[in-house]
Amino acid sequence: MKIQAKIEHLLKTGLHLQHLEVINESGGHNVPEGSETHFKLVMVSSEFDNMPLLARHRKVYALLDEVLREGVHALAIHALTGREWRERHGDVPLSPPCLGGG
Repeated sequence: MKIQAKIEHLLKTGLHLQHLEVINESGGHNVPEGSETHFKLVMVSSEFDNMPLLARHRKVYALLDEVLREGVHALAIHALTGREWRERHGDVPLSPPCLGGG
């Protein structure tokens, strides 16, 4: 199983998520093509309510401990409550940026 898929599985089974994005940002770094070394996580969960930011990050790192040892170099964590998500993005998630047609 690829690292990105493992991350998605561990977060989906370890947290009650309303929204999850696991974005492989490795292509923007000096790594071989197809690498899985740099990720950005965007998560929305009521489990983060009343939880300080550091505690949210610790929870995510604990869930991903094993997979992070497989060569992940960088992990950007955006762990938001439902209220925080709505304040930033409204009631619906943003659409991904267009990469152009054809």
